[in-house]
Amino acid sequence: MTEYTNRLINEKSPYLQQHAHNPVDWYPWGDEAFREAKSRNRPIFLSIGYSTCHWCHVMERESFEHPQVADVLNRTFVCIKVDREERPDLDSTFMAVSQMMTGTGGWPLNIILTPDGVPVFALTYIPRESRGGQVGIIDLANQINELWTEGHEDVERRAQEVLSNLKNMNAHSPSGTLGNDIPEKVFRQMSEYFDSEYGGFGSSPKFPSPQNLMFLLRYYHRTGERKALDMVTKTLSAMRNGGIFDHIGYGFHRYSTDPAWFLPHFEKMIYDQAYLMMAYTEAYQATGDGFYEKVVGEIFTFLANEMMSPEGAFYSALDADSEGEEGKFYTWKSSEIMAVLGQEDASIFMQVYNVDPSGNYLEEATGRSTGKNILHLTGSMDEEAERIGMSPVELQARLSSMREKLQEYRNRRVKPHRDEKILADMNGLMIAALAKAYRATGDSRFLEASRKCADFVTGRMMKDGRILHRFKDGEAAIPGYLDDYAFLSYGLIELFLSTMNADYLSLAVHMAATIDSHFSDSANGGYFFTADDGEKLLIRIKEGHDGSYPSGNSVQMLNLARLGGILSNDQFLSWAESSGKAFAKDIARSPMYFSFMALAIDYLKGGSYLVKTSIHNPEVEKLKEKMWKGFYPDAELVITNQEDADLMRVLDEPVSAGNNRDGKEIMICTQMNCLPPSENVDAAIAVLDKKM
Repeated sequence: MTEYTNRLINEKSPYLQQHAHNPVDWYPWGDEAFREAKSRNRPIFLSIGYSTCHWCHVMERESFEHPQVADVLNRTFVCIKVDREERPDLDSTFMAVSQMMTGTGGWPLNIILTPDGVPVFALTYIPRESRGGQVGIIDLANQINELWTEGHEDVERRAQEVLSNLKNMNAHSPSGTLGNDIPEKVFRQMSEYFDSEYGGFGSSPKFPSPQNLMFLLRYYHRTGERKALDMVTKTLSAMRNGGIFDHIGYGFHRYSTDPAWFLPHFEKMIYDQAYLMMAYTEAYQATGDGFYEKVVGEIFTFLANEMMSPEGAFYSALDADSEGEEGKFYTWKSSEIMAVLGQEDASIFMQVYNVDPSGNYLEEATGRSTGKNILHLTGSMDEEAERIGMSPVELQARLSSMREKLQEYRNRRVKPHRDEKILADMNGLMIAALAKAYRATGDSRFLEASRKCADFVTGRMMKDGRILHRFKDGEAAIPGYLDDYAFLSYGLIELFLSTMNADYLSLAVHMAATIDSHFSDSANGGYFFTADDGEKLLIRIKEGHDGSYPSGNSVQMLNLARLGGILSNDQFLSWAESSGKAFAKDIARSPMYFSFMALAIDYLKGGSYLVKTSIHNPEVEKLKEKMWKGFYPDAELVITNQEDADLMRVLDEPVSAGNNRDGKEIMICTQMNCLPPSENVDAAIAVLDKKM
């Protein structure tokens, strides 16, 4: 077999490295590729994906590794490969092109460009041969070659039309009005889409959407609407029991291909773990149910075992595939379970986890049984214990021992590829999730992990006060995007509230100033995804809606509202208001798709509290216990320390001599006024509970 090597061999991206030995003459995105396209007067074939993308692997095996396909592509185009996780700016831009031109999007994302980089055609997965009305990549290349050769002026004209339409679509209208009814509208739409049988929203594919659950918990807290809480608890329980959860190694798969959370798309993404950890943490705070605390610990176990770098940062993702087969690492034959556990334990395990001797995992294309099983629960552990005839405690202990044996066996299989690039934005989310989990559970492992991750990102991924997006093989590179700044700020605020370390708060304030300086849309409000001193693209995307995770705009709006309250800073509150208004008209059209921004709007406009006391208050530990373990998403607890000059300076409060009585009381302030100080913790908590 001929060994090929192309220019991607020098890239850091694991995704680009995966394609470095394709016979396709790939270029990374950059000036060299565009110079070559102009020199040869050839259109560009741009292919965007990521290293744990199943259909990206399929297209590579079918087409990009095929010499005949490579020959046609190399003759017709200059070919460029892009890792969407390294270059989310390019991905967002060309995904907008795909949505505009085809009404759909996804990965792999394939775009035909002119030599000047203007899009002409957009497609997602392309088969090698034309079939079922879908053009194959060889026929597509030949058609494009014919169009370009016989009259590329027509193609250039089409490109200019596409560019004009893209700019019109991306035009940012002046700010609207943030109505107080936005949370109610979001709740009503979520209620319409809620799956009352299985939990979650819509039918299939079904995504975890933890931002929706976090919004609903706040809506319940604000209004007392029991339905909102029920939607959350049903969804979180169903996901943890379903096949979307890895019952052996823990952690959540990307999404479910069916309504019942049974059949997952098997890749595991770090951002899903972070936001789901937040959702389960908040559900634990809101309900006191130890089931949710247990899931938080399970997610952390997966992270610590599989996703944490030696320095304490977190890798990006685990692939869905191993040995060229999706889900192979995660699925089980009943004979394997019997061999590992023995007949008695295997009988119990297979009964609890619904293992079918003939297999319950069907081929997606044919519906035929694979003979393998996806582990899942159909009832609570108490119900399973009663059905089997043993106590829940005994059953849990026995299942735990079985799980360890099966995990040891599974670890001898060929593991899925792990994408070991470290992204600033995703690690910012992990910092936030771990810090929140620490406050709710008191588990010091979470705080230690949050601190180590923050130390890595701020120490190894920042230069001259600016963030670098990606760290790989000892090198930080790629100027940071809005999400990097906003998500890291989110983490730093949560870590400050867990430690009262002034450095974290000070850096979050610095981030807010940097975002305002380099990302702000001064004409219409909100923030662009790319900085004003970054690479110039076709358009500067500005997004507020949720995608796989909340937008940088929505997270930064919440950051600003919280900083405004913690620091009593009207400038931050004004920036938060302006940011929300920039998307008011979009929210009115599609409320549910702005659930995290609605969460931020609720915090800003619904009334939030700053609870402040001194470290010298003898009741401070009781206050922490009440607020940290309870669910008070609209209240920030700041514990001042007169001996900590850095903290007092960041809070802009004078340092007094000695330990006098000042600050020992509990002060509760809103954005409008402060209530009379109290020395009674229960009275202070009663104030926060009035909205229940």
